[in-house]
Amino acid sequence: MSSNLAAAHPAPVDLASLGWDAERARSFASAARSGCRPARVSRVDRGVYAVLTAAGAMRTTAAGRLLAAAAADLSTLPVAGDWVALRDWPDGHTTVEAVLPRRTAVVRNSAGRDSLGQILAANVDVAAVVEALDPDPDAGRIERLVALVQQSGAEPLVLLTKADLVPDVTGLVAQLTRSAPGVEVLPVSSRDPATMAELARRVGHGRTLGLFGASGVGKSSLVNALVGTSVLVTRALRADGRGRHTTTFRALVPLPGGGAVLDTPGVRSVGLDETEDGLRRAFADIAALAAECRFRDCRHEQEPGCAVLAAVADGSLPARRLASWRKLAAELAWQYDRRGARVAAARRAAARRARTLDRRSDRHDPS
Repeated sequence: MSSNLAAAHPAPVDLASLGWDAERARSFASAARSGCRPARVSRVDRGVYAVLTAAGAMRTTAAGRLLAAAAADLSTLPVAGDWVALRDWPDGHTTVEAVLPRRTAVVRNSAGRDSLGQILAANVDVAAVVEALDPDPDAGRIERLVALVQQSGAEPLVLLTKADLVPDVTGLVAQLTRSAPGVEVLPVSSRDPATMAELARRVGHGRTLGLFGASGVGKSSLVNALVGTSVLVTRALRADGRGRHTTTFRALVPLPGGGAVLDTPGVRSVGLDETEDGLRRAFADIAALAAECRFRDCRHEQEPGCAVLAAVADGSLPARRLASWRKLAAELAWQYDRRGARVAAARRAAARRARTLDRRSDRHDPS
C-alpha cells in the first residue's frame, strides 16, 4: 500500500456505510452490555489487527481467550471483513474480545497437509471472481473460483478486467460466460469511468465487494479506481505475461460513496474446501444435463444414454468444461477423504488416551 489504512481513512468512520445494521447490533448486544464497542477488521498482519471504529482507524490485538480458542480452531480468529467486539482497558490498550457471527465467508482449503480450511474474507456481499481479458483469460481458473465463491453465501460476480486491451470484448465475454452459468459476467476497465460506475452500483452504502483472482488481473487497479485515488500499489505484468504479487495482505477499503471493497492477494492455488454445493451451482449446466442421463449414478465417462457425453458430442457442451468438472469433482472427493482420515485418526487417538486413563484409574482404585 502507498499508505496505511489509518492514514487513508481518518476519523470518524460511518460504520453503517460499512454494513453495520440492526441485525448486527442485536448480535452485539451482550458485548455492548459488558462495555465493548464494535469495529470492522480492515487488515490482519502477524497477529496485529487494523480495525475501523466509529472513532476512527486503530490497531489492536486479540484477547487471550481468542488465542486459546484458536489452538483448536483457527477460524475463531478475526479475518479481514469481520465485525468484532473491542474492549478498552484502563492501561490504554485495546483487545479484540469476540468475533460476531459471519454472514458470509469465502473459504479455501489450506496449502498444508492438514486439509484445513482457510477463510479468505468474511462478510462480503458480492464475491467477485476477477480474471483479465488480456493477455490470456483462463476459463478453468474462473470455474474453480466460481465454485469457491458460490459456497460463500455471497452474491457471485465475474469481473473481466482490462476490457480496453482486447479488440473483441463481446466475443470473449460470450465465450467466458459459459464458464459461469447463472452468474453475472461484467467486462470492466479501471481506465473506463463508465464501466467503473457500473461496478460501483453493485457495491453502495452498507455493502462490501470482495475481489478474488490471480496476481496481475487488475484487482488493485479496480480498488484504486473505485476509491478515486491510489491507495494500493500496482505493478506491471512480468515479461512472460504472468502476474506479480503486489497486494500481500487482505485489505478492506471504505469507498467515498459508502460501502467497501476487500482486496485479496493473488492466489497461486485455490483448494476447494467443502464446496460440493458450490461445485454443483458452478456447473449448473452439467447438473441439468446429468438429470437426463439414463442412469442416476452416471459418471459421464462411457455409460450408455449419458446426456452429458451426448452434449459434448453435439458441441453444445465444451469438452474442456467437462474435463474441468471432472478435475474439480475428483479434487473435492480427495479432500473429503483426507478430512475423513484426519477425523478418524483423531478419534483413535482420543480412544487411546481414554483407555490409558482407565488403566491408570484401575491401578489406583483401592477396591
